[in-house]
Amino acid sequence: MNPLSRRSFATFWFTLASVVFAVGAESAQAQTFDFDNGSAPVEVIIPAIIPIVLNDVSAGANDATLVLRITSEIAVGWFDAIAPYHPTARGIYSNLPRRPPNESQSNSNKNIAMLYASRRILMSLLPDRASDWDNLLTSVGLDPNNGSQNLASPVGIGNVAGNAVVAFREHDGMNQLGDEGGRTFNRFPYMDSTGFKPVNTAYEILDPTRWQPLVVTQGNGIFRVQQYVTPQLARTRPYAIDPRNFSSPEPIASLLKRGKNGRDAYKQQVDEVLAISASLNDYTKAQAEFFDNKFRSIGFVALFVAGVNQFSLDELVQYDAMLNMAAFDGAIVSWKQKTRWNAVRPMTAVRHVYGDRTITAWGGPGKGTQRLPANEWQSYLQTPDHPEYPSGSSCFCAAEAQATRRLLGSDELGWQVLVPKGQSRIEPGITPSQDTTLVFNTWTDFENQCAQARVLGGVHFQASVAASIAMCRPAGDAAYEFIQRHVNGLP
Repeated sequence: MNPLSRRSFATFWFTLASVVFAVGAESAQAQTFDFDNGSAPVEVIIPAIIPIVLNDVSAGANDATLVLRITSEIAVGWFDAIAPYHPTARGIYSNLPRRPPNESQSNSNKNIAMLYASRRILMSLLPDRASDWDNLLTSVGLDPNNGSQNLASPVGIGNVAGNAVVAFREHDGMNQLGDEGGRTFNRFPYMDSTGFKPVNTAYEILDPTRWQPLVVTQGNGIFRVQQYVTPQLARTRPYAIDPRNFSSPEPIASLLKRGKNGRDAYKQQVDEVLAISASLNDYTKAQAEFFDNKFRSIGFVALFVAGVNQFSLDELVQYDAMLNMAAFDGAIVSWKQKTRWNAVRPMTAVRHVYGDRTITAWGGPGKGTQRLPANEWQSYLQTPDHPEYPSGSSCFCAAEAQATRRLLGSDELGWQVLVPKGQSRIEPGITPSQDTTLVFNTWTDFENQCAQARVLGGVHFQASVAASIAMCRPAGDAAYEFIQRHVNGLP
């Protein structure tokens, strides 16, 4: 198997940079694609998906449960679509007959199979974008209406592999079709099917230890009250783990137990968040925003690793599937613990402790550090729409880091990410004041900076990110072992 060409990765970084920095989706359209030597995931599929997800699902790529659902299904679809062309691999949701070795001498058949599998899965996940998924194929000269299921052809293999993923994942507990839970009101895709109800309202703190939905706005004059996003993820079928084997310790400082000691611990973690807020600088702001965007952080690092290690197309697909499984399974156990503890976010805790008293903290976009009433403080990152403990983002990074350590047998990473001057999403044109480079020498650096990014952003307490790293590294181990079994034909 030939390693991915330098041209493939040059094309990838050009097109993805265009999308991430909002140069425009048109520049991300696929160039003339070389089926024999190219990489459909890198050159065609990912650049087509990202702008649509940013537009339709999550403008900042920070609604992790929904973003990870899309990326994990696509990655698994790729794995299943090329398994018949591998000497030993067996699919995750399909077990298709092996093709003769001569059909794998170039990347052509595998690329075709992955494109058709992707279209099938995307039609399920984002059906309103059907014309875009058709264009995904027509842009490289393929017929999107070819519904062949002939397992002697890459078109048929791709269609069957994609359909197998869809058949399982449309009914995995995530309520994708809005038909799970047995409630007459439950008819919307991804709507809560668990009946979760917050203890606090958006307008009153009834229990300062529990999560409070907030009133949020995009600054356009329209306001909404947060709803716990996809609480049913805690009940969704995982890929490689048994969620019953994962738990996090009690978030003692958030629970106001043990009398005065409990109150002191609660206030101490609030003061830690405010001190960090007051000391934000260009690097820490860039760090917080970088890890908030799941494409730029946990997504792009996979492509960097694949390029540095000269992964073949098969190796890239296997690696990407492993990382997506690790992160998605980590999300399941994180959401299970979030529901269990239903813990307070810093935004609510700051208001509870200080009310309208004056504090020193970041004062809002472009305002720097200020003295302001505590009830006017806002976190640098928008407070997410789910309970605080443990941290989901920290979990995804820890699981991904551990899976890669297992695969490569090393903690080395050596990744540097340039954040251009003024490219902040929160303080556009202001932050950073000059080009800033984020440096991740090791995977330990990556997972620790990822965890601290959530505290820097003001959306988590320190205990939450520490608990996530400890809980979620084993999810990375499980994903590595699961993928290796399937690559070796022993699922």
